Amino acid sequence: MFVGSGGRRRYCEAGFGVSGDPQDQATGRVRGERPGIRHFWDFDCRVARLFGAAPEDVANPRPHYRRLWFVLDPNLRVRAVFPFEDRAKVFEYLQALPPVSTYSGFEVSAPILTISNVFEPELCRHLIERYERKGGEDSGFMRAVEGRTVLVNDHRHKVRRDYIIEDDNLVAAVQGRFARRVRPEIEKIHFFPATRMERYIVSCYSAEEGGHFRAHRDNTTEGTAHRRFAVTINLNDGFEGGALSFPEYGTRSYKPPPGTAIVFSCSLLHAVSRVTAGQRYAFLPFLYDDQALLREKSSGSLVGAGSDYRAALP
Repeated sequence: MFVGSGGRRRYCEAGFGVSGDPQDQATGRVRGERPGIRHFWDFDCRVARLFGAAPEDVANPRPHYRRLWFVLDPNLRVRAVFPFEDRAKVFEYLQALPPVSTYSGFEVSAPILTISNVFEPELCRHLIERYERKGGEDSGFMRAVEGRTVLVNDHRHKVRRDYIIEDDNLVAAVQGRFARRVRPEIEKIHFFPATRMERYIVSCYSAEEGGHFRAHRDNTTEGTAHRRFAVTINLNDGFEGGALSFPEYGTRSYKPPPGTAIVFSCSLLHAVSRVTAGQRYAFLPFLYDDQALLREKSSGSLVGAGSDYRAALP
């Protein structure tokens, strides 16, 4: 079974092979090609059942495994299904698709909220100065490992350095601006009371280190499931690359001016392109509410991330 999203100039933007045969993995006869082709090992047939390639009501579905091609749009919805032997028809279909940027029939924007002038220039400069004075630590990302949420580092996936703000007065200043300028907009647009904030950091994506963050979601582990909205506030301009994108909604990328916030659901797939010149500084918190107190309940499952954070907005 193979799934992918199509484009006019390329047969597929990404391909995922799904195999239920352990010999495919053991012998290496099925291999991925980074970054475009990956494989899932589906030995319990969970994926096959979800896609209808194996029956749900049979104890051992592997003898009934159906080999199929699935074509997905960038929003990961099934557009077409073909028998595995109809490979030529699959690529004919892909060639006839519109470009990814207009897969919906016209160019669409990602479902994001943009709020200008959240941070004034003086605060942006002050936060950058704090980072440059203190320096940043190599920043990893959270992954579920054996039932726990573990901080891991993989520079193929992410290169970024973070400075944690520990000054109570600066934290209060940031909270005040979010309470006045961000929270009302989220409540107006999404009818969501963002009462808690996680993570007060100044981040730096540097061209010297190849700063980037490949496509990911921000709430996929037990220790991050409480997150509702992510916020990106660029603190500077004058860098090249480092644009925010949402692959499920086309190829458009976003590079807001300093002080402007982009707010988006933590469930959205998003990425930061490689910085090719200069440094991109940004403030990158998460917001949630009093109903999503999983952060406190799941703090014992966090490994390497710490549980010290400033939760409440004033």
